[in-house]
Amino acid sequence: MDTQFEQSRHITRSPAPRITDIAGAQSVVERLRARLNKAVLGREAVIDLVICALLADGHVLLEDYPGSGKTTLAKALGDALIDDQPDDVIVTLRRIQFTPDLLPGDVTGTTIFDPNTNRFFFRPGPIFAHVVLADEINRTSPKVQSALLEAMGEKQTTVDNLTRKLDPLFFVIATQNPLDLAGTFPLPSAQLDRFLFKIKMTHISRQAELAILRDLKAVRAGAGDDLPRVARAEVLDARAVIEAMVHVAPAIHEALVDIAEQTRKDDRVLQGVSTRALVLMVPALQARALAQGRDYVSADDIEALAPYVLGHRVELAPGAGSTEQLVASCLVKPLERLARATLRR
Repeated sequence: MDTQFEQSRHITRSPAPRITDIAGAQSVVERLRARLNKAVLGREAVIDLVICALLADGHVLLEDYPGSGKTTLAKALGDALIDDQPDDVIVTLRRIQFTPDLLPGDVTGTTIFDPNTNRFFFRPGPIFAHVVLADEINRTSPKVQSALLEAMGEKQTTVDNLTRKLDPLFFVIATQNPLDLAGTFPLPSAQLDRFLFKIKMTHISRQAELAILRDLKAVRAGAGDDLPRVARAEVLDARAVIEAMVHVAPAIHEALVDIAEQTRKDDRVLQGVSTRALVLMVPALQARALAQGRDYVSADDIEALAPYVLGHRVELAPGAGSTEQLVASCLVKPLERLARATLRR
């Protein structure tokens, strides 16, 4: 039914113009930002990080409280995207409510026998979507959590020894409640490492809450639906433009390695930052630079993103304090050296 709905919704759309330059990629950011900020009030910083992760081909883990707007944010992102390949089995948005009795096949899909044709056919799971909301991901067993590892790392899933490709746009927004830990299964390091950002959300400001209550009718009616949307191909084009045209100076690479080295030799740390974290961080820095109107990565980008990229990848010794304090202290010397370097082309 969802696939048929997507077909009826998008089958008549003409192909979106290709994005080939910085200005075109910035227009993608602005359209996404405008729609999401209109639909989700008071979450400007979180929205910018989600857009950055989407353009950096990463995934996001939100640590939040019930009723904080995570579902609204994911739905708004799905609504902001135009499916320009409506004939496939992949839909724009799927939500998976993780529970203790969930099975891996409930996520990836399963093979079903059809007695009418005496043949098996594959029924795709909710993972076959452009945007997947993995709600309360830590409430399911590690076996089900591991079903996401291959998908998030390699954009494919294997069922009955047959590997099926996911769409290149595939993007996961996962959530977990930081307080209600009864009956949960903490995410292992390998699973956490698949998330580009871990974002700890807090309650929105008083003014934002008043705005929601004042404009409740408009919010429920779908605020932002009148604003321009972004085609799937435009997001993929923007990713390619960011990789090719946003400059990363050698001094940036040196600073990232120095920061990782600081975390590894700090006495408060049991496990420092991995090389994979640095590899994933580079496109995130490029995406933020583009969103800030620059064609080169600066020290500001590292300072802004490091807590979200590195915080959940560092394992502290007991009584060592917070990861935020550790990351901040590990940034000081590398960023001082970076400030003296030339970052433009």
